Amino acid sequence: MTTAAKPPLTLYLAAPRGFCAGVDRAIKIVEMALEKWGAPVYVRHEIVHNKFVVDGLREKGAIFVEELDECPTDRPVIFSAHGVPKAVPEAAAARKMIYVDATCPLVSKVHIEAERHAEEGLQIVMIGHAGHPETIGTMGQLPEGEVLLVETEADVDTLEVRDPEQLAFVTQTTLSIDDTAGIVAALQARFPAIVGPHKEDICYATTNRQESVKAMAGNIDAMLVVGAPNSSNSRRLVEVAARQGCEYAQLVQRATDIDWRSLEGIRSIGITAGASAPEVLVNEVIDALKARYDVTEELVETAKENVSFKVPRVLRQPA
Repeated sequence: MTTAAKPPLTLYLAAPRGFCAGVDRAIKIVEMALEKWGAPVYVRHEIVHNKFVVDGLREKGAIFVEELDECPTDRPVIFSAHGVPKAVPEAAAARKMIYVDATCPLVSKVHIEAERHAEEGLQIVMIGHAGHPETIGTMGQLPEGEVLLVETEADVDTLEVRDPEQLAFVTQTTLSIDDTAGIVAALQARFPAIVGPHKEDICYATTNRQESVKAMAGNIDAMLVVGAPNSSNSRRLVEVAARQGCEYAQLVQRATDIDWRSLEGIRSIGITAGASAPEVLVNEVIDALKARYDVTEELVETAKENVSFKVPRVLRQPA
């Protein structure tokens, strides 16, 4: 009996994909803290939005909590890559806790920007997603009412500001460039004096991953984005693929999530990964495709990334 030949499939692999420098640094911070102080080390919120990564760190001795008051004072605590409101490190200092801030430097840059505008007397408009830890962290850099949140162009129409002549805007770093452009245009149309960032707040990694998806979306029958459902940048990749004309785009946490019925009859597929998804999960998805198809791989590289961020000094000093 002969086994049926596997159907051919061209697999387009996005580059860059997966871990960005901020995620890399945040994971390294937890690992180095465990080496320096031993287990357990507490982490406020998921260090990055990926269950596989969080579970791996939990096995090494990290304890993940939602709020600071769940942490004992005699163990170190790490703040997630998404950033925290100012009140959090202040509370940790008041309790004389050892704390390490793993906020991505590109998020910290937005925090500094917001504070600088506030010092100049400007009220801030933040383009972001309500309830996302990064949005909560950025808005929490300033007193209540100093940062107003808009999620859509429609939100701009109903925005009530203190003084339309004294405004600045910042954005969450993981948004879709195209969506943000529409909201920025609406803000500038309604408030011509609004001040924007010197350089785009949307981070290089988010931009690069979206560009490689755009480059392949028109040539493929389907797109799989490896990432977590609570990862903003991963969800934006699915939206970008769909908007660029890819008929089927799905977010999968790992290979077991692939909906094979939806992929019946496809001849080409694109694969990318959100900034907090490790390469091991991408390889797992590729292996699952190779088990079912006769795969030809093609790399779609739209940028080279060589960014790296230093870990905080406290971790580079001996215990």
